[in-house]
Order: sequence, then C-alpha cells, then structure tokens
Amino acid sequence: MFRNYFKTAFRNLWRNRFYTSINIAGLAVGLATCLLIMLYVMDESGYDRYNLQADRIYRINNDIKFGGNHVDLAVAPAPMGPAVIKELPQVAQYCRMIERGSILVKKGRENLRESKTIYADSTLFEVFTLPFVSGDPKTALVAPKSMVITESIAKKYFGHTDVVGQSLVIDDSLNYKITGVIMDIPSSSHFHYDFFVAMSENADSREDNWLSENYTTYILLKKEHPVPPTNKELDDLTNRHVEPQLQAIVHQGLDEFNKSGNFIRNNLTPLRDIHLHSNRIAELEANGSAQFVYIFTAIALFILIIACVNFMNLSTARSANRAKEVGVRKVLGSQRGDLVGQFLTESAIITVFSMLIALGLAWLMLPYFNQLAGKDMHIRSFFEPSVVVALLLLVPLVSVLAGIYPAFFLSAFQPVDVLKGKLSRGFKGSVLRNVLVVFQFAVSIILIIGTLVIYKQLHFIRNKDIGFNREQVMILQGTDALNDRAEAFKNAVREMTGVQGLTMTGYLPVEGYRSQEAFFTSPTLDQKTALSSQRWMVDDQYVPTLGLQIVEGRNFSRQFATDSGAILVNQAAANYLGGKSVLHRKLYEIKSFKPSLAVEQKEIIGVVKNFNYKSLRDVVTPLCMELGTQRGSLAIRTSGADFPNLLARIRNTWEGMVPGQPFDYIFMDEQFNNQYKTEQRTGQLFISFAILAIFIACLGLFGLASFAAEQRTREIGIRKVLGASAGNIVGMLSKDFFRLVIISALFAFPLAWWAMKTWLQDFAYRVQMGWLIFVLAGTGVLLLALCTVSFQAIKAALANPVESLRSE
Repeated sequence: MFRNYFKTAFRNLWRNRFYTSINIAGLAVGLATCLLIMLYVMDESGYDRYNLQADRIYRINNDIKFGGNHVDLAVAPAPMGPAVIKELPQVAQYCRMIERGSILVKKGRENLRESKTIYADSTLFEVFTLPFVSGDPKTALVAPKSMVITESIAKKYFGHTDVVGQSLVIDDSLNYKITGVIMDIPSSSHFHYDFFVAMSENADSREDNWLSENYTTYILLKKEHPVPPTNKELDDLTNRHVEPQLQAIVHQGLDEFNKSGNFIRNNLTPLRDIHLHSNRIAELEANGSAQFVYIFTAIALFILIIACVNFMNLSTARSANRAKEVGVRKVLGSQRGDLVGQFLTESAIITVFSMLIALGLAWLMLPYFNQLAGKDMHIRSFFEPSVVVALLLLVPLVSVLAGIYPAFFLSAFQPVDVLKGKLSRGFKGSVLRNVLVVFQFAVSIILIIGTLVIYKQLHFIRNKDIGFNREQVMILQGTDALNDRAEAFKNAVREMTGVQGLTMTGYLPVEGYRSQEAFFTSPTLDQKTALSSQRWMVDDQYVPTLGLQIVEGRNFSRQFATDSGAILVNQAAANYLGGKSVLHRKLYEIKSFKPSLAVEQKEIIGVVKNFNYKSLRDVVTPLCMELGTQRGSLAIRTSGADFPNLLARIRNTWEGMVPGQPFDYIFMDEQFNNQYKTEQRTGQLFISFAILAIFIACLGLFGLASFAAEQRTREIGIRKVLGASAGNIVGMLSKDFFRLVIISALFAFPLAWWAMKTWLQDFAYRVQMGWLIFVLAGTGVLLLALCTVSFQAIKAALANPVESLRSE
C-alpha cells in the first residue's frame, strides 16, 4: 500500500512539476530560515548551562534609590559575599569578581594591551565549571600576585599550556605568577575573561563598606537545601550592616532613610537567567534579550506557516483538477482514509525534498547570518543531538501542517457530484484560502513596518543633538602609561597642525569610566536633600574640546587657583537642586571614611547644558564635573585635513616618549555607534526576514495567479473575441488579489503599530512612527503583489484566443 502511495505521489508531483517546484522552493526557504533562527534561539537560551551546578548558582543584585536617582545594579557591596555565607544557612559558597581594567603584558620587547582582566575570589572554581588544563583549582587564586590564564593566552605568550609556575610581566613592572591554566571559556557564558587575578591583592575587597556597590557576587546553594534565600532575608541581612554605617555618616537610621523615599533592596537572579533576563547597570558583559528571542521565534513560525500556506492554497486551488481523480478512485472502492494517506504522502515527499534543500541553504547562509546576529555558530551545530531531534520532528510536523487541510478537503469530494461536473469552481469560492493569503501578506507588512521603524529610530539616534560634538574626535587609549610625561605629550600634540583641541580624561560621554557619588547640600550631610550624581574628573579643556555648552556661569580656568574646589553641574543636577540659579551654591562630598570621616566642600561655578553621556535609551541624569588629573585617555579634536600625516606624527611622539607601549585609538563617533549595535543587527535581521517572507508569499501568489489564469483560459478567450482589451483582462485577473492585499494591510497596521510602540518604549528619546511608514509599507507590498500577479495576467491577456477556443 505504501509503495503505491509513493509511486502515485511521485507521478502526480512530476506531472504538475511547475506547482511542485513552487511548493518546494517556498518550503525550502521557509525551513532554512526556521533552521537558522532555531540555532540562534538555542544558542541564546543555552547560556551558562555548561556549569554543572548552574541550577544552584545565583547572582546578588542591589536596587537603590537615593538623592533622586533610582538604579538597578548587578553588583553588591564587598562584604556581602562573606556575610551571606556566615548568616544564611542555605548558602554553601560565594564568589566575587570585579574588573581590574586593561593591563599591559610584556611579550618580548613589546607590551600588548589585554582588556579581559578581572579580580576573582579563590572560590571561583568551586562555584563555576572552569576545567583546568594545569594547576590546582583549590590554591590557584589564593596568594597575591597570582593569576589564572586561559589556554589561548598561554599559547599566545608561551607557545604552549604547560606554564604553571612561570611569570608574566604586567604594566612593565609587576611580576605575576601563573598558578593555573583553564580551558577557554565557552562562548555561551555571560562573562569572558582571559586573566583571573587573585582577589587577595585587592585591599578594597576586605573593607567593611556596605555603602559602596562594586562587586559582582554569586552564591552557590547547598545540595541538601537548594531553595534560594528570599529577598526579605537578604534585605534583613543588609539592613543589619547598613544601619550603623548610615547612622555614622548621615546621622539617620534606616526608618528615616526609607521615609524620605529612599531604599536599598536586594534580589537574586538565577545564573541561567542572566543572559536573557538581566539588563542592569554594571553587567559583566552586554546581555541578550528575551524579547528578541520571542520575536525571532515568532518570525520563524510565521515564515514557516507562510510556506505551508502556499502548499495549502495551491493544493486546494487545483481541486478541480484532482476532483475527477478522487471521484474515480472512490467509485473503484478507495476509502477516504486511503485518499488522505495519498495526499499526505505527497506532502511528505515535498517536505523531505524541501528539508534537504533547506539544509544546504542554511549551510550557505550561516556565515551571513552569523554576521548579522553577531554570533559564531558553526555547521557542526546542525549535528548536535537536540538539533537532529528537532529536524526529525520538523519533517512530519510540516508534512501534516501543510498537507492535512488539502488532504481532508480533496478526499471529501462526493463521486456523484464530481463525475456530473458540479465541482468546477477551482480557484474561486474558498474563504479559507483568501484568509490564508491575507495572513501571508499581513505578516510581510508587519515585518516591513518593523524594519522601517527600527531604521527611522537609528537615523534619529545618529542625527539627534546629543549635546556634544562627536565628529572628528580621535580617542587615544591607555594614556595612563605616560605617567609624569602626560603634560609634555599633551603639549606636543596640541602644537601639531590639524589639532583643534584636546582633553585628557577617562570620563568620556561614550564608553568610559563612570563613578556614582553622593553630594550633600549641607555640611551636616542631611540625606533628605542629597544629590546622587555621576562624578567625573576632567581638565579645563574638556568643555571646549567636546563642544559642550555652558548655559550659566563659566568653565574651569587655570587663571583661578580656587577652581580646584570648584564644580560644574549639568542641567539635570541643577534642576534637582531647585531649578533656579545654582551658581556659587556649596556641595559637600565625602572623601574618606577612615580613619575618620572627611568631607570636602565644592562650589558650583557653571551649569552645562544636558548632554547624553549614556545611551538614548536612558534619560539624562545628574552629572557633576570636578577639575583634576585623570589620564585614562586623550580625546583629540582634529580638523580632518591630512589626518594620516597627523596620526603618524602623534604615533611617533608616543613611541618616543613611551617606547614599547601599544598605540591604540578609536574615533568617538565609532564608539557612539557601537552602543546601538543590537538595534543595527535587529534592523538588518528584520529586513532580511521581511524579504524572505515577501519572497515566499509572492511565490505562492505567483502560483495562484498562474492557476487562476489557467482556470479562466476559455473565459479570457471569449472576452477577447467579444472585444475586451488586454487592460480589461489584466484588471479582471488582478482585482481579487488587490483586494486581499488591502485587507492584509488593514489587519497588519494596528498590530504593527502596537508592536513597534512597545519596542520604542525602551528608548527615553524616540521617534514618532507617523502615518507615512504605514503607507510606504502597504504600498510597497501592494506593488510587489501586483507585479507578481500582473506577470501572469499580462501573459494570459496577450495569448491568442484561437488557441483556447479551438476545441469549443
């Protein structure tokens, strides 16, 4: 029986190979897209699952509201980890990490800059699964000046991995002993570091300071008690330690602190949720987005459904051609189940061929998809057990999804009606088919609108007045290596032709240092009027070099010796302090806690117009700038003329002053654009998926139009004999499809508006969508659909009526 099914199915498919090829092409493209998105979703959802104890690992977070600012932090105070393991019985171990910053590693005569460096507790390897190639994980990070490196780093600097006991020279003067070599951290980890330095050399990690949150802190639960501590347990623990310190500094207890609208709260994030469900300040790396995973999963399903719809539509549209076959087979004794099996066999054969082609397409498109998605997935991913199982399930699922309705629809024909010629509607008369066409084009329109909105927002970001001038600014990194030669280097560069200004600081309004501090309006440190603000250390050339605007008061000046005690604030800070003129107001800043509390007075000398020093997803928050020395980087504004020559002169000066130190630079506008890579990739993916969805939908429409013209060949011939023009014929064949696309747009517009409005809510500064985007998307799809249909309509309209009426 099954042999007969396959034999008959192959014969039918070959006889109608034009429509078979359309179905296979549509399904192949749909399945290839689905496979690529499936790999993406599995990769995103699989983060940190390589850790054998992943289900028992949690990260401690802090939510703080103080001085008008509310921040959600992925870090905790230094003493939180040690306190948790002492006071909460369900905790088996803790581990803290804090970034050390970039280091210079000696290799031969040159220094290489390495940025993936972090301090870590010796318990790191008890919590996380980081297999050792050599060394003892129990003692690897115990002693000061010891470090654990990855396999890649060992090979980079030594050529092999048997390097335990050897040393690396860091920052030209420090010798660090290598106590362990671990395997490279998997790409599916929420952190990636090459150098792990012993926390024991970081004196700050031993301070009992509960009012400073800088340490990424993880806890490991006991096997026999894997229930995590509640938020209340963590808050109670924190309150016991915070209250005496708060009392000592601001002379208020927690009750008064909370009554003022402030709070310090704790919560936990499971390790496996960090990548997709955490977007806090001070994440170790930029995380993914569960929202994008859900969106791309939906897109994959919709594109696959669109491809299946093509099969359903063409199968049911050609019902008149299969009706006689069904009638004869039923008269000869075939049961309905036999006919359903026959039609599902045809569907399965098409699906299998489509899947084979889809695997080839997915393999060819994988490098391009990796580039778009920012991934590094390999062809071997297709052979992972979970993917193989998914593919084996996908073939029968698609076969049934695409073939079940046509199978039951065609097998339901009554032989008496068929053989009397009562079933001749063919293309016309199917409400479901029209609904499916509307669905196809509605999805395509939604994707196009999404693409247009994303690109409009990106254009808005690139062209918005962000309060500083990022054009023609070169950032020379690692200038702290200059030490006492920094001023000489600045003066040498300032005199070069093509340099319009420069400023030396690591605090830049793109990627750079950040420091959140509390400023008080009275020397008694009354927290009720405290200002929580960014505190940046800059020089007197910072404002003019970056094109900031002083709206009140003046800039720092070397002519005023008192400016060492001066401060500039932005408009957000000024508004929080009262909104009226804040010039000459005094602010008080805590400089140290030990051996006694030291407070420093600052006088506001100027107000800077708000500038976006964070992403446009966030509103501008208070910022205070102090005059001081900070040598993290050098921002150089250039004229843009003969830049290669200027760059060569700067490099030569650098190499003359600090030979062997790496000369690294980047442009400020490039760093600014890097903040929006996720949106750029999303836009590129959306437009790619939109093109694929439209291609598949138009492919199906092309098949339907072809069959419509074929079914109405005689009608067209008669109309032409009676005087109908080619234009009349084209209009007659196109109007039904035109109406369906219009209906698709009416359904798509409100759904797209809601979806993109939700997406735009993530931006504090965003565009208005406007009606033009919807008109462009609807008109574009309508024109594509009409071009697709018109090709067949014009072909039919120009045919010789004699050919179609010869046998009449």
